[in-house]
Amino acid sequence: MSDSSTTNFTNPSTFILLGIPGLQAAHIWISIPFCTMYAIAILGNFTILFIVKREPSLHEPMFYFLCMLAVTDLLISTSTMPKMLSIFWFNSREISFSACFTQMYFVHSFSAMESGILVAMAFDRYVAICHPLRHSTILTNSVVAKIGLALVLRSGILTLPYPFLARQLPYCRTNIIPHFYCRHVAVVNLACADIRISSYYGLFNLFSVIGIDVFFIVVSYTQILQAIFRLPTKDARLKTFGTCISHLCAILALYTPDFFSSLTQRFGHNVPLHIRILFASVYLVVPPMLHPIIYGARTQQIRGRLLQLFTHKET
Repeated sequence: MSDSSTTNFTNPSTFILLGIPGLQAAHIWISIPFCTMYAIAILGNFTILFIVKREPSLHEPMFYFLCMLAVTDLLISTSTMPKMLSIFWFNSREISFSACFTQMYFVHSFSAMESGILVAMAFDRYVAICHPLRHSTILTNSVVAKIGLALVLRSGILTLPYPFLARQLPYCRTNIIPHFYCRHVAVVNLACADIRISSYYGLFNLFSVIGIDVFFIVVSYTQILQAIFRLPTKDARLKTFGTCISHLCAILALYTPDFFSSLTQRFGHNVPLHIRILFASVYLVVPPMLHPIIYGARTQQIRGRLLQLFTHKET
């Protein structure tokens, strides 16, 4: 494969993904934990979907939102991990110009959708704890479906400018992307033109989506904690708060690597490139792996159903 970094061209037909620059010699070894995490994510999230579908007692808003999260986790990891592993295993680095921008759109869209689902789950916890008698009338199946549709539309529309703006830029210096997928920042940095509009929109999208979502989650949990502290006994407070632990763990699993990855990509110029890319890879595969583990371990209904499946007991 020829190195295109020394040729002059405009808008190449393909980009070349380097994987993790500086660690190419270790790609095979790096692939082992990532392949393992991806396999666990696939198995875990399909198991969640299977259990919720098969168990009528789980057909309620909390588990519908969990299914949305599982589908989104499957999509976001599958949009990047197979290409990443093909780079690591087969040195298959080329990606077409159109496929690159398509991948960019879906990765950022699914990321925004995942964040929105966590807000919906926080709202479900708020209604269940603060207005328990009205939970079934507020969060009907119709309302849950409308929330899901709204999240899809929000993420799809807000992400659309990413590939549109990036596609308008001229790429006349190099077509080599120092990354394992077509991340917005990594692609536009290759352009030989002013990228401020794309960069500013990226920051706007980061703070308007993640920032607003975190704000609503904080507001929800402020109300939840106030309701918990009003409960008469310590056992009641602990039991009620325990219903939120899985969701709080899912929030930490998603937002912690997301913020570090986004901020180091834009401002961490002193952070080695391979560290920044490893942060990005952690964000894309670790939450999809952890979410089914968290809910499988912490949610009694799912844990009980799993035990029944493994022990072949009748439900």
